[in-house]
Amino acid sequence: RVNFYLQSRGIAAAFREIPEEILTIEQLELPQLLAQLAMLNKGLVLVTGPTGSGKATTLAAIMDYAKKVSKDHILSIEDPIECGHQPKTWLITQREVGRYTKTFSAALRVALREDPDIVLVGEMRDLEPIKLSLEAAETGHLVFSTLHSISAAKSIERILEFFPGDQQGHIRSALSES
Repeated sequence: RVNFYLQSRGIAAAFREIPEEILTIEQLELPQLLAQLAMLNKGLVLVTGPTGSGKATTLAAIMDYAKKVSKDHILSIEDPIECGHQPKTWLITQREVGRYTKTFSAALRVALREDPDIVLVGEMRDLEPIKLSLEAAETGHLVFSTLHSISAAKSIERILEFFPGDQQGHIRSALSES
């Protein structure tokens, strides 16, 4: 993946290699506990860490496991799509914001009508995907996403920071129940 941007001395670029094949939980030497997350029926599962720590790779491995064991319909909403999942005996719907859908909210509202087993929201980087992911989890869906943070406690703090003070109590409650 390439990201071009302007800076003080002109155009610059950042390159990130995305593997052609999705690595498994075993290949990544991750705890088998992560495989159990794919078996949940509802809730919000966040894969957190700093930039470049393998959040998207970990999430792809969990989704790969989910499709092998029991989940029939995985719906991903990403900006951009990180991993090209290849459906074989299951259905994956991948929507890229700005390409196949205008916004996260537009994609998620339609997505919930499609009866997905798992909703994957690529990254919680602002209020819209956070709010909609929580709403989806509160209505009984299983939602996976990534978040840039350095610890579980900081993840909660980061999410709460996006909401006005008078809404933070409700959001705290929604997080604890998800």
